[in-house]
Amino acid sequence: MFIIGEKINGMFKNVSEAIATKNKLIIQELAKKQLEAGADALDVNVGPASADPLKDMEWLITVIREVTGMPLAVDTTKLAVMEKGLSLAGPGSFLNSTSGQKEKLDLLLPLAKKYNSKVIALTMNKSGVPANAEARLEIAANIVAAAMEHGIETENLYIDAVILPVNVAQDHARAVLETIKQCKLICDPPPKTILGLSNVSQGTLNRPLVDKTFLVMALALGLDAAILNPLDKELMDSMITAELLLGKNIYCDSYLDAYRKK
Repeated sequence: MFIIGEKINGMFKNVSEAIATKNKLIIQELAKKQLEAGADALDVNVGPASADPLKDMEWLITVIREVTGMPLAVDTTKLAVMEKGLSLAGPGSFLNSTSGQKEKLDLLLPLAKKYNSKVIALTMNKSGVPANAEARLEIAANIVAAAMEHGIETENLYIDAVILPVNVAQDHARAVLETIKQCKLICDPPPKTILGLSNVSQGTLNRPLVDKTFLVMALALGLDAAILNPLDKELMDSMITAELLLGKNIYCDSYLDAYRKK
């Protein structure tokens, strides 16, 4: 599974303070620790408290690029900030994210094409997040069609079925799992699927257990990628073990260590 580390986000107090004081050591340490723990890419989000999102995004990516060339997921709702981020992140990074609204797709997909970035697209529209899998899949199909129109290969498109907190939208969990399963049938080759995993446990008392259980369930239905906390060793162990049981890795008694040494 492709893992995007979630920790460089201005919603976290330590990151928000590091951005405000321009303490690059905190950001660089978070980048290195997540990659060492198994992340394949890093989410980069300046957070809602940023006074100057464009300059802060430029600073974040610049200091991350001092320690790694791994792909970045430029995470913002602002068009100018997204373009600046993608221009600095380089080819193969991620536009995180667009919704299924045509107006947003027509603005953001050309940026992805221009900067040769992959695209994370949410199955939501002006009406919000659908409660059932059928409506989510309809949005996903529209996203795929728009991506094709803009010359973006479906292999570079990641559909996020938008998991909501289980304590307020319990029925949505089943809809998300069904969407992940059915996305493989939209086209050939199909788009990839991704989850912002920690959303499912927001506000719950046992967040780690909820996260790792839902991740394993989603993997069994074909999940390709997740934005998650790679520093949670039990979560990572659950992911590695699930992939082993799904036949994606060869068993040996030290399979956890073997995975981490890849």
